[in-house]
Amino acid sequence: MREVPIDKIIEVVRGLFIAANTQLGQDIVEALDRALEKEESPIGKEVLVELKENAEIARREEVPICQDTGLAVLFVDLGQDVHIVGGDFIEAVNEGVRRGYQEGYLRKSACHPFSRKNTGDNTPAIIHVNIVPGDRIKIAVVPKGGGSENMSRVAMLTPAVGAKGVIDYVVQTVEESGPNPCPPLVVGVGIGGSLEKATLMAKRSLLRPLDSQNPDPELAKMEEEILSRVNKLGIGPQGYGGRITALGVHIEMAPCHIASLPVAVNIQCHAARHKEAVI
Repeated sequence: MREVPIDKIIEVVRGLFIAANTQLGQDIVEALDRALEKEESPIGKEVLVELKENAEIARREEVPICQDTGLAVLFVDLGQDVHIVGGDFIEAVNEGVRRGYQEGYLRKSACHPFSRKNTGDNTPAIIHVNIVPGDRIKIAVVPKGGGSENMSRVAMLTPAVGAKGVIDYVVQTVEESGPNPCPPLVVGVGIGGSLEKATLMAKRSLLRPLDSQNPDPELAKMEEEILSRVNKLGIGPQGYGGRITALGVHIEMAPCHIASLPVAVNIQCHAARHKEAVI
C-alpha cells in the first residue's frame, strides 16, 4: 500500500488547472498548423493565425487563453493500492481547484442554478473517479467553458437508425451549434452504455490527443467520416466560413440495452484545454 498525502494532491490539482488555462496543448497547436494548410478562406486563415498568436501570448505572459476559464471537471484514475493520508480526497481536490483559480487569477464561473450567485472559488469541482489497479493516481483536468458545453447534446436514438443515424445526429448537432462553441472544434462522441454513460464517454474522449488514432478500426472510420462531413458544413473558424469547422472527432463506445441507442455529443472549443499528471 502506497501512501499519498493530500498536500500533494492539492498542489498537483492547483498546477494542472493553471497550466490547462494558460498553455495550449502541443497537439492542438500542431492541429492548428495542419488546419492552416487546408483552409482556403482568407478570413478563416486569418482567424487561425490569430488563435495561434493568442495561445503564444497566453503561454508567454502566463495569462488565460480565454476569459472563460471553465467549470472545474476532473477525471481521476485512482489506484486501488493507494492510501490517501492527511484528510479527505474530495476536499483535497476542491482545495486544489480553489487555490488554482485564486492564485492563477482565473475567472470563477460556478454559480447557483437559479439565483446565479457565484460560489466564489469555482468549487465544487465535478469529479469522476475510476478505481484502477496499481498504486498511482492519474489526474486529468478539463476546464470546460460554457459556450461549447451549451451546444452539447444527448439523445436516445432508435436502434434501427444504426451507424448512419448516429453519424447524421452528430453532424446535425454541430451544424445547429453554428459559431456558438467557437470553432474550430473538437467533437467528443459517446455511443452506447446508458444515458449518463454516453455523456461521460463523450467528455472523456476529449482527453485523447488530436494526433492519435482510435484503436477500434470501425470507430476510426466513423471519426473520419464525421470529420469530413462536419468540415463540409462551411461554418469555418469562429463561424466566419471556411473548410475547417473541426480539428478532430473522438468516439468512445460501450454495449447498451437491446432497446436503446444512446448517443452523446460533447463539443469542445478550439482551445480544447486539458492537462494531466500522475502521482
